[in-house]
Amino acid sequence: MTVTFRQLLTGIDIEAAQGLETPVTGIYYDSRQVQPGSAFVCIPGYRTDGHSYIEDAASREAAALIVSQDALLPPGLAWARVRDTRAALAAAAANWYGHPSRELSLFGVTGTNGKTTTTHLIEAVLQAGGESTAVIGTIWNQRTTPESLDLQRMLRQWAGQGIRSVAMEVSSHGIYLKRVAYCEFDVAVFTNLTQDHLDFHQNLRDYLAVKLQLFQGLGGSRSKQRRCYAVINIDDPSGIEVVRSTRVPVVTYGIQEKADIRARDLRLSERGAEFAVSYQGQDMNFRISLPGRFNVYNSLAAIAVGLSEGVAPALIEETLAKVAGVPGRFQVVDQGQEFTVVVDYAHTPDGLENVLRTARDLTSGRVIAVFGCGGDRDAGKRPLMGKVAGQLSDVAILTSDNPRSEEPLEIIRQIEAGIRDVDDIYYEVIPDRREAIRQALQSAQAGDFVVIAGKGHETYQIIGDQALPFDDYQVAREILQKENIL
Repeated sequence: MTVTFRQLLTGIDIEAAQGLETPVTGIYYDSRQVQPGSAFVCIPGYRTDGHSYIEDAASREAAALIVSQDALLPPGLAWARVRDTRAALAAAAANWYGHPSRELSLFGVTGTNGKTTTTHLIEAVLQAGGESTAVIGTIWNQRTTPESLDLQRMLRQWAGQGIRSVAMEVSSHGIYLKRVAYCEFDVAVFTNLTQDHLDFHQNLRDYLAVKLQLFQGLGGSRSKQRRCYAVINIDDPSGIEVVRSTRVPVVTYGIQEKADIRARDLRLSERGAEFAVSYQGQDMNFRISLPGRFNVYNSLAAIAVGLSEGVAPALIEETLAKVAGVPGRFQVVDQGQEFTVVVDYAHTPDGLENVLRTARDLTSGRVIAVFGCGGDRDAGKRPLMGKVAGQLSDVAILTSDNPRSEEPLEIIRQIEAGIRDVDDIYYEVIPDRREAIRQALQSAQAGDFVVIAGKGHETYQIIGDQALPFDDYQVAREILQKENIL
C-alpha cells in the first residue's frame, strides 16, 4: 500500500513540513525496522530518543520523518514537525490501517488489579453469546497495552479475519502515552484503583485522572451507531468519581454497596465461589472455579457486560462455571503434595493483600509468602507490600523480582522497612528467587498454603538489561517433582 505523506498526516496538527506529496509505503517507530520508502516517527523514550536515530532511518532509505524537535534533517527526505510525536504516531497508525476500531466493538478494561482475568471472562461470555472475540493484554503482549502502531495493526488483522469484538486491557501508561488514542471504545470497565505506578504518575490523584480519560472519552465523536456504556465497580472508593466522569449510561457492580449487578449469599472455598445475583427481577446463581473474593468482582464485571450485551443469563452462568482460570492468576501448582501452592501476578499492596487473604480463608495451616518488588518501578509500594505480607502471612520469604538496574538487596531492604513494623512475623531474605521458592516448598507442611507472588505468567527474570528464562509455575513444579516434596 502507498499513500502520500499528506494523507498519512491527516488530522495531525503540523507546525512545519516539507515534501507532503511524497509517496509513503509504511510507518515505523523503530529505526531498525525501517523499510525503503517508509515514514519514521521519532518517539522520545525513557532511555533513548528516536531523534537520535534519524541517520539510521535515512540509511535504510526512509522517505519521510515525523519529528518534534529541530533536528538535523538529511537532505531529500520529506518531514513534518509536530508538537507531540506520540500523538502523531497514534493518528498516523490509525490512518495507515484505516481506523479498524470503527469496524469493531471495543471493550476497554482499566484498573490497578483484575484487568487480565476480567478481559478473559468478558471474552468467554461474549463468545458464548455468539460473538467472535479477541483479547489484548498482559499475557499475550510484552506491554499491557501495545504501542499505538502495533495496536492498530492487530485491530486491522482481526477485523480482516472476521473478529467483531475485542476485550482490551487499558493501562494508565497506555492512556497517558497515547497508545489507545484514535481507538473508538464502545464500553469501558473500571475494576479498582490502588497504589501502583507512582514512579510514573505523581500521585494517586494523577493516576486516577489518567484512567478517567477512558471514561470521559466514551460517547464522543463516533462513526458507528453502537451503544456506549460504562461498567464500574461501585465498591471501590474511586468508583463514584468514575461514574461522575462519564457522559454515557453506567452499569454498576459490587458486593457491599447497592449496585445494578450485586453479588449476595456469597460462599467462598478453595474450589472457587458461589453467589447469587438479581437483575431486573430475575435471579441468577453462579458457581465459578476461580477462588477469592477478588475473582467474584472480576466475574461481576463480565456478568454486567454479558447482560448489557444481551447474552442470556443461563448462558452466562454456564460459561463462567466452565472457565478454569487464567495463567499466573491464582494458578494452582499440584504435584500431589499435601499443601497448596499458588502462583499469582500480585505485584501491588492491594493485589498481594487479596491473594494472601484468600489463602488465609482457605487454609487452617500456615500461609507462606514468597515475593519481591520490581526494580525501576514505584518504590513507595515496597514497604507497603512488606507490611501486608507481615500482617497476613505466617512466614514471608523476601526475594528478587525483576530487579532490572537496581540492586536486589536494596529493594529487599525497602520491603523490610514495612515488614519490621509487624510483630510475630517470621521472615527470611533469599535474593535468589529459585532458592527462595525451594525453601518455601521444603518448609511447607501438610495443610499449609504457599503463595508465590509477583511474576505470575511471566517466563523471564529481568536482571540488568537481560531477560533471563524464569517461570514461577514451572520452577515450583520442577522442585516438587525432582525433590519429591510430598
